[in-house]
Amino acid sequence: MTSLMNMKRLLFSTLFMLSALVSFAQQVFTTKGVVVDETGETIIGATVQVVGDSKMITATDTDGKFTLANVKSGAKLEVSYVGMKTFIGPAKPTMKITMINDNSALDEVVVTAFGEQKRSAFTGSAAIVDSKKIEHKQVNNVMSSLKGEAAGVQIVDNSGEPGATPSIRVRGFSSISAGQSPLIIVDGAPYDGGWNNLNPADVASVTVLKDASSTALYGARGANGVIMVTTKHAQVGNAHISVDMRWGTNSRIKRYYETIDDPVKYYEVYYNALYNYQLKGLGLTPAQATIEANKQLVAPGAAGGLGYPIFTVPNGEQLIGEDGHMNPHATLGRVIEHNGKRYTILPDDWKSLAFRNGLRKEYDVNLTGGSDKMQYYLSLGYLNNEGVAYHSDFERITVRAKADYEARKWLKVGTNMNFSRAKYHVIPSDDNGLFYQLNNVAPIYPAFIRDEQGNIMTDENGQMYDYGNGAVIGLRRPILPNINPLQENALNTNSSKVNMYSLYGYANIMPLEGLKITLNGTVTVNNSRATETKQPFYGYSHTAYPTGVVTRTSDQTFSYNFQQLVNYNHDFGHHHMELLLGHEFYRYNYESLWGSKLGMASYFTNQTLAGAIKMDNTGESGNSEYESEGFFFRGQYDYDQKYFGSLSFRRDASSRFDPNHRWGNFYSFGGAWTITKEPFMKPFKWLNMLKLKASFGQQGNDNIGDFHYLDTYSIVNTNNKVGLVLSEKGNPNITWETNNNFNAGFDFELFNSRLRGSIEYFYKKTTDMLCFVFAPYSAGYKGTYDNIGDMTNKGVEVDLSATVLKTKNISWDVNVNATTYKNEIIKLADVLKADLVVDGHPGYSSGDRLYAEGLPIYEWYMPRYAGVSNEGKAMWYYTDTDGTLKTTDVYGNASYYSCGSPHPDLYGGFGTTLNAYGFDFSISFAYSLGGLSYDSGYAGYMGPPSGTLGGSTIHKDVLNSWSASNPTSNIPRWQYDDPSVSAQCDRFLISGSYLSLQNINLGYTLPKLWVSKIGLENVRIYMAADNVYFWSKRKGFDPRGSFSGGSSTSIYSPTRTISGGIKLTF
Repeated sequence: MTSLMNMKRLLFSTLFMLSALVSFAQQVFTTKGVVVDETGETIIGATVQVVGDSKMITATDTDGKFTLANVKSGAKLEVSYVGMKTFIGPAKPTMKITMINDNSALDEVVVTAFGEQKRSAFTGSAAIVDSKKIEHKQVNNVMSSLKGEAAGVQIVDNSGEPGATPSIRVRGFSSISAGQSPLIIVDGAPYDGGWNNLNPADVASVTVLKDASSTALYGARGANGVIMVTTKHAQVGNAHISVDMRWGTNSRIKRYYETIDDPVKYYEVYYNALYNYQLKGLGLTPAQATIEANKQLVAPGAAGGLGYPIFTVPNGEQLIGEDGHMNPHATLGRVIEHNGKRYTILPDDWKSLAFRNGLRKEYDVNLTGGSDKMQYYLSLGYLNNEGVAYHSDFERITVRAKADYEARKWLKVGTNMNFSRAKYHVIPSDDNGLFYQLNNVAPIYPAFIRDEQGNIMTDENGQMYDYGNGAVIGLRRPILPNINPLQENALNTNSSKVNMYSLYGYANIMPLEGLKITLNGTVTVNNSRATETKQPFYGYSHTAYPTGVVTRTSDQTFSYNFQQLVNYNHDFGHHHMELLLGHEFYRYNYESLWGSKLGMASYFTNQTLAGAIKMDNTGESGNSEYESEGFFFRGQYDYDQKYFGSLSFRRDASSRFDPNHRWGNFYSFGGAWTITKEPFMKPFKWLNMLKLKASFGQQGNDNIGDFHYLDTYSIVNTNNKVGLVLSEKGNPNITWETNNNFNAGFDFELFNSRLRGSIEYFYKKTTDMLCFVFAPYSAGYKGTYDNIGDMTNKGVEVDLSATVLKTKNISWDVNVNATTYKNEIIKLADVLKADLVVDGHPGYSSGDRLYAEGLPIYEWYMPRYAGVSNEGKAMWYYTDTDGTLKTTDVYGNASYYSCGSPHPDLYGGFGTTLNAYGFDFSISFAYSLGGLSYDSGYAGYMGPPSGTLGGSTIHKDVLNSWSASNPTSNIPRWQYDDPSVSAQCDRFLISGSYLSLQNINLGYTLPKLWVSKIGLENVRIYMAADNVYFWSKRKGFDPRGSFSGGSSTSIYSPTRTISGGIKLTF
């Protein structure tokens, strides 16, 4: 009986609770509120409607107020007004709704550390590149789309190699030896999956966080800025399918140095150097000098000649006459005999043989949709990108799946999975590679072996190539003998396959209103397998590896990141407060294994270690293991969306330091004041928004690699016994670089938000700068890390955008950003500045760089050019023992001087977008002004032949070199065996300024009335061109390849991409 009564009570209680829940679910209330604009002025006639209920609708009265009765709990309000952005938000009993001008950026979302904010409430410094700008660019990785788009961000991205990735710096340089790359965060977690494994089509926005208020919560890893990549979200509603297909070509940007490319002219100029040497260097008569110079011209390289006689002249006649010009009876092409066989020597156009117009194909499909309970996003991407050089390409397949599920009112879970499969074929970009050969070898050498009739000969591997080593025709090329990249790139293998898996999961628990507990984790695995072979048939490879060599490499990156976050936000009156408390743990592991074997059984069909018989070498390299852990807090407050304040603190630990120095404390605080919300600003109707902001904070930098606080040893074989050799002396006292960061500025919007922008001042000071200090050779080890000094970066950023024209069918926008900054080393440890003082700046030199107090990092340090002597010799300055400045024509006697900074005076980007009657057009530029770069290519082209080193490319400027008839020239005499003419000095420093046309995009969106008839929502047809052209101080010189002003003629040529495509949405 008692049991029955208990059952009845339980049933009654359950029914009572269910009825109460139903009653609560059906609870209604009246919502009242006022609608205002950014300045606080009330808006009359705004439409206020309950989302999903067309009957629940009203409009604001003459005071901007509204009332809606019988609003269900959980309902959302939609407020719309002409010229304003539509507002959608949860209905509350009392509301104050601020509508934003259609042109305004105030409601733009800024992705911040562990969350996001509207720009109107953001106290820090950030630059945002949205998906529209990313979609307009044809890039392999999303980071390349930042160039010229974000103030304060410098990008080095001039290599045209398929699969190449850029280098990035945010607001200057902060260290001598520690890493300076920004932290990359994808969907809230550190990203270790490789930039090329992230499909740009999946990206919704890229936000660059630049000041301490924005980045301090990342503590140990935020000192160099943080780049937040947010992938596209799932959307509520019916399923939407988007298909984007584009096809195009890659071609070279033909901006070459003005070199002497005509074989006739090249022979004449080369002869001139030999003639001057015979005449002035050896004292021969003009007639004798003519005879001897002609002999030397076609002599082997060991005698200073070109090695290849490519012209035929009648018997008894000189190739070059006494007037220095080619014999008019000479004909191009010559038949020679070697080992009883006759061959034709004829120069080839190596560039036309090396390059092609590569094809680019890209397809992206995504599907998104869902209900209020569950949303999903699925995408599939494919890219096939051929390089402009043969045997270089990049192919990628990406898959992404995202899902969000509201399991309970108080519980939301989700996942984000990403898979990428990439294949690379690369060619060497070094001093033995194709590009160095094309840029530095004279235009007189054959690429092929030809028979007596001039036909290209063949062997078992196809056409026969000339390796310049005399093996077939008996002639030896004095420059880069024993190689021919045209064939070697085809025969050698240098490929890799990369598989990347990334899995992210989260759970949001909301036990109370305003309280959210987030648990999330990310696991990333990035595996790479590479195969490299060297052909055994020809040239140097035949000598070194006569049976072939195969090398296989396996790299694996494994990382995971776990976060536990507690968010609380609360409104009370005009006050709004948000609190964040969190913990993060990150672990990174990298392993690399490799092995190589000789004696390949079948070179072309079995390029595996099992297919070779003799072990050559094995090893592990670059293995690392890193952990960091942090506890953090952030508090944010605003009063009436007018006054804003933020405070953050993080305590971080890094495995890269000794346990006694492992923990560091980092903090930030910031504030903002929206002045235009003050009553006294109401008369200024043209000023829609003005917000002052400032922040200060500290971040850390531990990016120096692992185990530098411990002594590390190399294991060596000592008489077949294990031996240990000290490699690096550990320093247990090293600790964090600390970055002190101050930022102040203002955001503004004028003239109905037609003109928008921000101006900011930043000051970054790095203290306890980490630097590797080399030990003397007698110490028996390389050196040790230490905290050795301080460095500052201070500058100003300007970011402006304007809506020039906006009507129903036409809109025209322009944008420009500019950054100027000054870098300075302000303190160095005594051990580093004990031996050198330059112009009152104590410090040390490393190669052609000076690191000294009072000067910027990477200051140029080299002899200064003093012009030409009366005899035409190059001269340089030196400082005598009594301090007197003098000149010398002996390069070894020249003094070294501080010769200027490579850092630009101003850099940024600008562009414009025009939309009219369905057409859209956009164009964007990137620029850099000032700073000095060293033009090593030009320096090499200006050097005369010397010793056995002949046959190099020659620049046309040597035609204006000093001579008896041209005594006022500042270019030294052109004479054989005078190598110091092109010796390193400030003569070859040149302005690093450039203007780069980054992107042009033209499209047409078909009218919806047309496309709806075939079941589509949207159709856009477009043409796009990327990396279109660039301009620099000297034709051929590309200063975009280095932050520090260096240059190279061996890197992959810059590449232009032109494509056409169509995007369908249905």
